[in-house]
Amino acid sequence: MTDTSVPRTRTIRWTDPAQFADPISKMSGLEFMRAFLTGQLPPPPFMELLGVRIVSVDPGSVCFEFEPMEFMYSPLGNVHGGIVTVMLDTAMGCSFHTSLPPGVGYTTLELKVSFHRPVMAKSGTLRAVGRILHSGSRVAAVEARLLDKSERLFAHATSTLLILKPGS
Repeated sequence: MTDTSVPRTRTIRWTDPAQFADPISKMSGLEFMRAFLTGQLPPPPFMELLGVRIVSVDPGSVCFEFEPMEFMYSPLGNVHGGIVTVMLDTAMGCSFHTSLPPGVGYTTLELKVSFHRPVMAKSGTLRAVGRILHSGSRVAAVEARLLDKSERLFAHATSTLLILKPGS
């Protein structure tokens, strides 16, 4: 029998996120995202915290993977919905980022997430795949799906993004 009163620990390391300011202002979104994929840029702190890996970067689409773990659990015994949402939001935002010129950013206007099955450590490696649905001059629409290796859908999301051009 496992002693549930014994605390578990987790140690993480990350690099200063300020280092992204210069590259994000000079590289296209596609170049910036591919710099993470190739290791030219280190992962941002939240990716280190959650063990998120970037798997693929294509124009208009990005894929991330993670291993659901016990430290992500809510009191209900599964991965907290906020962690699932982080994965989907990241895939959506980064997929849109691949379409941007240097110095142009975005922010989320709205986000809708649908949860289809519980995510647990035994779910195995899950991947969040994001893609652009529409990109206008001021707003964009994106979507993402969270899938296992058998293509079973765990959650999906849609979002509207506001495009932030320099000086706007």
